[in-house]
Amino acid sequence: MEKASLFLPLVILLIQCLPIVPVTVSTTTPKVEVHENSDAVLSCDFRTEKEHNPRIEWKKKGTDVSFVYYEGHFRGAFEGRARIKGATVTLQRVTQKDAGEYRCEITAPHDTITLGETNITLEVLVPPHTPSCEIPSSALTGSVVQLRCRDQQSIPPATYSWYKDDKPLTPSRMANATYHLNPITGILEFKTVARGDTGQYSCLASNKVGPPKMCEAKHMKIEDVNMSGVVAAVVVICLVIAICGFGGYYAHRNGYFSRHRGRSFWIPQCHGVAHISSQDLHRTKDKTNANYNPPPQDVSVLPQIFSVGVFMDGYYIHRKC
Repeated sequence: MEKASLFLPLVILLIQCLPIVPVTVSTTTPKVEVHENSDAVLSCDFRTEKEHNPRIEWKKKGTDVSFVYYEGHFRGAFEGRARIKGATVTLQRVTQKDAGEYRCEITAPHDTITLGETNITLEVLVPPHTPSCEIPSSALTGSVVQLRCRDQQSIPPATYSWYKDDKPLTPSRMANATYHLNPITGILEFKTVARGDTGQYSCLASNKVGPPKMCEAKHMKIEDVNMSGVVAAVVVICLVIAICGFGGYYAHRNGYFSRHRGRSFWIPQCHGVAHISSQDLHRTKDKTNANYNPPPQDVSVLPQIFSVGVFMDGYYIHRKC
């Protein structure tokens, strides 16, 4: 009896020294890849220290964290198309909207560490769709031409190959090659297109998820530059410039660009005739002179030396005899 009482404190001490196993959460598949419209299994395994009925929650990360499974029910878009066994969730008929990062959380209030979690990434694979192709119908020889091919729906992103007259064009690595093909961007570029590049072009998009898809072939015609048309256009432009220049010179020479424009007059004088223009009259009128007094408006009060007058363009012109 005394020996038992001696061993009891030792047993208690050993129990206290044993390592405590808190709640732990793990997954067997941290990254899940499934085809579109198939089922995705998101595994979540846990072990608790004392808690026999832990709380299980699933959340999806994004711009905002949203609940997938909470308080024993699936939420939002997962309601009616998901099931749970233990803590493992199976999503049915997944689409691109379901792709993303998920988090399994286990809460054990009675454990030393009450919360454990694990993350799982779901990638929904999409086979190639028919790509959109941009193929010009015509181009001039010597010009730079780009043909574009793009499939924005396939996951992982598709790679592209081009065909001319149903024959594949291989990516050329030669420095003097007339074209460059990028299988990642889907761009087929001709540095200096030639007449021999005329033909039917089509593009094939492919990835490892499903069968490849090809766009409808389109015809591209390469034409020579019309030199006679270019020369005729240059001649016409030169003629137009020459005519405009001559017209401007003529207008300037005749005073059409002056601020005052008018007609010329020949007026009789006592000893012959004199030439005067309305521009001269305006210039005379515009001169500022502090000692200048305008002539009287009434002709009857004019000095006798101005015996004859002529009224032209708003000016009364006198001749002195």
